[in-house]
Amino acid sequence: MHGEGTLRITCFIAVFLIVALGEVFAPRRRLRDSKKKRWLANLSLVALNSGIARFVLPILPVGMAFLVHERGWGLLNNLSLPLWMKIFFALILLDLIIYLQHILFHYQPLLWRLHRVHHTDLDIDVTTGNRFHPIEIIISMCIKLAAVTILGTPAAAVVIFEIILNAASQFNHGNIRIPEQVDSWLRLLLVTPDMHRVHHSVIPEETNSNFGFNIPLWDRLFHTYRPQPKDGHIGMEIGLKEYREAATLTLGRLLLQPFTAPPEKQ
Repeated sequence: MHGEGTLRITCFIAVFLIVALGEVFAPRRRLRDSKKKRWLANLSLVALNSGIARFVLPILPVGMAFLVHERGWGLLNNLSLPLWMKIFFALILLDLIIYLQHILFHYQPLLWRLHRVHHTDLDIDVTTGNRFHPIEIIISMCIKLAAVTILGTPAAAVVIFEIILNAASQFNHGNIRIPEQVDSWLRLLLVTPDMHRVHHSVIPEETNSNFGFNIPLWDRLFHTYRPQPKDGHIGMEIGLKEYREAATLTLGRLLLQPFTAPPEKQ
């Protein structure tokens, strides 16, 4: 799709700047760790992951969507529906797949080793939404390619979904204060920062809740929804109990983390 890359990068930068400014003028929590060091590690992973995905994978989801349409593969390509309806159903189903994938990465031990890189951040802000191990990114991309093929997802739906997913991840990881009444209404439609922050608690029961990225429907439907953290948003601890030292969370250590056992004591 012509201009798809430029559109995605523009949206990424725009949402990043808006959320980052919100964190400056209306922060939800005081940061525990050095913002400079965390941002260096997290944003370095963004650049690294983007390069690796393009180098390792022969085709990306938008390209797969065009191929699937050309070959007539997938569910939606074999249904007589208007394009807008195909896009709508594709967005909903892709969101469900991402929700289920997220649960899988929490409960499958080998996949958790990769995903815990995301959860070892000692704070949570806009950059945490992009803090993923490169191997997790590749596996996630393969799942997305399979989903696009099986569903017969239109290329337009893939572009829209990728933009929404990226924007939502940055927004719901944002360290921004939203009035409680506004949040209570907003989280009926979107995963808000307060809703997703619960997922980054050191308490395992809270870590294994609120898996949604875009819409809160799946957490409510499958009973993984937890409205508030036990210790409140100001008092809760972010991260994992095994990783409490910033020195163990540099870029190099994060890349090696899935291949090493957690420290026994901190």
